[in-house]
Amino acid sequence: MDDQAIRVRANIRLLPTSEGGRASAIKGSYRPNHNFFGPGDREMTIGFIELPEGTELHPGGSIDLPITFWKWHRLEGEIYQGREWLIQEGAKLVGIGTVLEVLPPVNDFTA
Repeated sequence: MDDQAIRVRANIRLLPTSEGGRASAIKGSYRPNHNFFGPGDREMTIGFIELPEGTELHPGGSIDLPITFWKWHRLEGEIYQGREWLIQEGAKLVGIGTVLEVLPPVNDFTA
C-alpha cells in the first residue's frame, strides 16, 4: 500500500429506513465516515465511494464497487478480505461494508 490511499472492492449494504438507515438513496460521490472499530469508537476514517453514473443505492439495497480510503495508521492490519465495518453519517449507522478484495494501490484519488 502506498502512502496516500488504500483501495478495496467491497460490498456496501445500506440499512433500510425502518432500521434507522437513510431515508433517501445515494448516488454519484458519497463520503460517509467509515468505522472499523465498533459503535463505541469515535475515531473513523474517510472513504470515497463513487457510484457509477446513473446508479443509485437505495436504503435496504447493496452494491459491489471499489472504495478508496485515506491511509491512516489505525487501519494497518484492519483491511483484509472478509473484514466488515460500519458506515456512518456522523454517529448515525447507515450501512455495513464488507471487503471483497484488497486492490493494488494508486497514487491519487481518481481511481
